[in-house]
Amino acid sequence: MDFEDSPEEAKFRAEARAWLDANAKRKTSRDNSDPLGEDDKTSMKAAKAWQAKKAEKGYARITWPKEVGGMGGTPMQSVIFGQEEAKYDVANTGAFAIGLGMCIPTLMAYGSKESIGRYVKPALRGEEIWCQLFSEPAGGSDVAALRTRAEKDGDHWVINGSKVWTTGAQFSDFGLLLTRTDPNLPKHKGLTMFYLSMKAPGVEVRPIKQASGASGFNEVFFTNVRIPDSQRLGDVGQGWQAALTTLMHERLAVGGGAGGGLDVPQLVQLARELELEDGPAIKNAAVREKIADWYVRSAGLKYTTYRTMTALSRGQQPGPEASIAKIVVAAKLQDLSAFAMELEGEVGALTGEDGVEHGAFQMGWMGAPGLRIAGGTDEILRNIIAERVLGLPPDIRVDKDVPFNKAPTGR
Repeated sequence: MDFEDSPEEAKFRAEARAWLDANAKRKTSRDNSDPLGEDDKTSMKAAKAWQAKKAEKGYARITWPKEVGGMGGTPMQSVIFGQEEAKYDVANTGAFAIGLGMCIPTLMAYGSKESIGRYVKPALRGEEIWCQLFSEPAGGSDVAALRTRAEKDGDHWVINGSKVWTTGAQFSDFGLLLTRTDPNLPKHKGLTMFYLSMKAPGVEVRPIKQASGASGFNEVFFTNVRIPDSQRLGDVGQGWQAALTTLMHERLAVGGGAGGGLDVPQLVQLARELELEDGPAIKNAAVREKIADWYVRSAGLKYTTYRTMTALSRGQQPGPEASIAKIVVAAKLQDLSAFAMELEGEVGALTGEDGVEHGAFQMGWMGAPGLRIAGGTDEILRNIIAERVLGLPPDIRVDKDVPFNKAPTGR
């Protein structure tokens, strides 16, 4: 692994740092933002302003072609800018992460020239927000088990069904929708993907109240929603391939960016500030042992990320590192946050202004389970690594080649 910037990368880092110095202030305290990216109207306005500023310079999506608003840069340049931006106190742009990180790349891969020309730049500038409509009550980890129907009616499709755990649907303008168009085919082969306006007649969004008090996730219901065939992405029956494109981007995003700024340095600072019965928490042997464990995990993630960065710098595709990081980082956030709350004692139950550091660890603990599900659950990703990396025998799948409407349901 090569931990040093190449001359070209060092030049880009200096340029990015200079631009950030001119347009933002460096961080002076820990980031307590919601790791799921949910925010109020004031924060959303600030996020759109910062997103537009980055888009104007080409920093909003560095690797995208210049003709669609990107910089035409390299994956390594994108990594470098992300590293530098994290050092500055800028608006939380998490509301755009799903659209730019998952939905729009799928649109660019499977959409028409007209749709690419219409939707990419507004999303890049933060003017339009997208959500991902995949999970259902009967098909979460097993995305291909979905039951939302799309039936052809002339040059339109009529959609009926529901989705659940859709992040940001309540403030999204458009959504990427995976449907079943042919129940007579095996479950992976009868799927088709569309995009649609979240304001279309027949679309109903119901926010889900979470334990944290936030409502980042939603139920979405479709009742006779009409979508023109021009909004189909890929061929009829090609939905699974399009969905894999989306999920690949999602796993990389979650594995590389989860945590909301909470890690070992924040835990060390907390331990220095808290007093236990036998003195400062940082002096307690059991606390120090826990911190050492988290440090080892963080170092492993850090150097695994360096391996990915080295591959990107050389123009190679990264291996299984992103999937491994996705499994480790969300579980680490959950466990580290739980330990911090235990250290805080009774105050550990408080969030917001009443909590330590505005309840940063509490928000991390409550948000981590969602991150462990997003982009594939821990169990699904372990199966993928076992089968495709370690070469272990796959799970027995009795419904793999059976028509969906004849597959066993366990009833």
